[in-house]
Amino acid sequence: MNVLTELEDFMTKPSSELINDLALLEGDILILGVGGKMGPTLAKMTKRAIVQAGLDKKVIGVSRFSSGSLQQELESFGIETIAVDLLNDAQLQSLPKVKNVIFMAGNKFGTAGNEHFTWAMNAYLPGRIADKFKNSRIVAFSSGNVYPLTDVVNGNCSEETEPSPIGEYAQSCLGRERVLTNFSRNNDTPMLLFRLNYAIDMRYGVLLEIARHVLEEKAIDLTMGSVNVIWQGDANEYAVRSLLHCDTPPRILNVTGPETISVRWLAEEFGVRFDKKPHFINEEQPTALLNNASKAHQLFGYPRVTLQQMIDMTAEWLANDGETYNKPTHFQERKGAF
Repeated sequence: MNVLTELEDFMTKPSSELINDLALLEGDILILGVGGKMGPTLAKMTKRAIVQAGLDKKVIGVSRFSSGSLQQELESFGIETIAVDLLNDAQLQSLPKVKNVIFMAGNKFGTAGNEHFTWAMNAYLPGRIADKFKNSRIVAFSSGNVYPLTDVVNGNCSEETEPSPIGEYAQSCLGRERVLTNFSRNNDTPMLLFRLNYAIDMRYGVLLEIARHVLEEKAIDLTMGSVNVIWQGDANEYAVRSLLHCDTPPRILNVTGPETISVRWLAEEFGVRFDKKPHFINEEQPTALLNNASKAHQLFGYPRVTLQQMIDMTAEWLANDGETYNKPTHFQERKGAF
C-alpha cells in the first residue's frame, strides 16, 4: 500500500457511530459537488460505512468530472456518479430525486474579479437545488467566514452570533444560507447549514502552509494570529451524520476542532520537528476568524484525530516529500479578498 492509499484509507475509515447513524437514515445519499477537495473522501467514507452496516443504500456523486480520473475512481469504489453542470438547469432537473442530499458545490478562490460567478454558485444555485430537492433532507456546506473577526481572548463565534461577513465571498455564503432558509420555510424542507472552518488534509490546509513556510525558511505572517482546524475525516463524518439533525427552519452548526490555536505556536511546533527556527513578520492582531463548535462536539463527540496527530502527520508528510495540492487557504486574509 503506497502512502496516498494509506492516507485515503485512514481518512475514509468510518467510525461505529457513523455506521450506526446510517442505519437510522432512510434513503440513498446524493453528494452535489463531489469533485471538490473534501467530496471524494466523504463519498468513500459513506460507502464504507454502508457496506460495513450491510445496508441497501446508494451513494451517488455529482460533479462536472471535466478532467482527470476521479469519476472512474469513485465508480470503482462502488459509488454511482453523474456528470452534470449544476448551473445548467436542464441537467440539474435530470438528477434523480434522492431522500438525502449533501450540498458541497460552491466557489471561493478566484472570486476577486469574478464575483458574478461566485454569487451564481453560492447564492443563485442553492435556490435551484432547494427547489429541485424540496422533499429531501439537505446538509449544505457553508463557512465560518460568515462571522465577523472576533476577540481572541474574550470568546469566539457560536451559532447565536450574528453574521457579519467581510468581502464578497463571505457575503455570498450568507446569501446561500438566506436563500436556503427561505426555501426551507416555504417548502418545509429540513436542512442543516454546516459552517466549516479549515478542514485539514496532508495535501492542503492551514497546517501544511505553516509547516511548509517553516521548512522552506519563509516568513510567516502573524496578523491572523489564531486559527481553528479539524481533520478532514472528522468533518466529513460530521456532515454525513448531520443528515439526522436537519430541521425547518434550517439548523445552524459550527464545525471545527475544539482548540483556538496560536499560529506562532504552530510554527514553533513545526520548527522543533524540522530543527529549524521559524521566521515571523508582523504582530498578532487582537481579533481573528474563530468558531465555537461545542454544539457539534455535543452531537457527535470530539474529533477522533487530535491536533498533535495532525501536526505530526503533516511534518512527516512534508519531510518525506508527500504529494500536495497547490491550493492555499488564504487563512491570513482579513479583508475577505479571495
